[in-house]
Amino acid sequence: MKRRSALLDSLPRGAAFSVSEASHFGVPKASLYRLRDSGLIEQIGPGLYVTPDGMDADLDLLEAAHKAPSATICLNSALAHHGLIDEIPSSIDLALPRGRTPPQISAPVTWHVFDKATFDVGRSLMPVEGTDGTRIGIYSPERSIVDAFRLRASAGYETGIEALRNWLKLPGAQPARLMQIASVVPRSKGPLRRALEVLL
Repeated sequence: MKRRSALLDSLPRGAAFSVSEASHFGVPKASLYRLRDSGLIEQIGPGLYVTPDGMDADLDLLEAAHKAPSATICLNSALAHHGLIDEIPSSIDLALPRGRTPPQISAPVTWHVFDKATFDVGRSLMPVEGTDGTRIGIYSPERSIVDAFRLRASAGYETGIEALRNWLKLPGAQPARLMQIASVVPRSKGPLRRALEVLL
């Protein structure tokens, strides 16, 4: 039987892994549980573990990225990340394309379902802080503003206005780019245009 240090060295560094993935790396379930019980690895969610060097990561995003690879930071969480609103959301707003079932995770997440046809509009990948290559989706400032107007009942009626006002102060802000995105994302064009007419 491998010694604990050798088992620990077999596991991926700076990334989350499941029981089946640990087995793939040569660490059987019983050994994995022994490593957990001895404090050599940490359980960060149902069936999800990380080695100590991964504990500096944003564990909520790490768990979400591992269990839902298409998960994308959206709405208030994306707006806060981009510095467009002052609010710090109490849970992470994550979007999935329609038809995907949100996974069970321990992180505080509010799941949103976005249309498959427009899911990738304004979407990019960003590294999860403190990991060695794990990435999660995030919507651009422009897409996030458009969504705030489209989903203003859930995002907050003033949220879109605050974000738009702050975005317009940024160098290189192009209202035409916002309207281009709004033209392909349903139910956002009219409210966004009216807000721009007031603020410009």
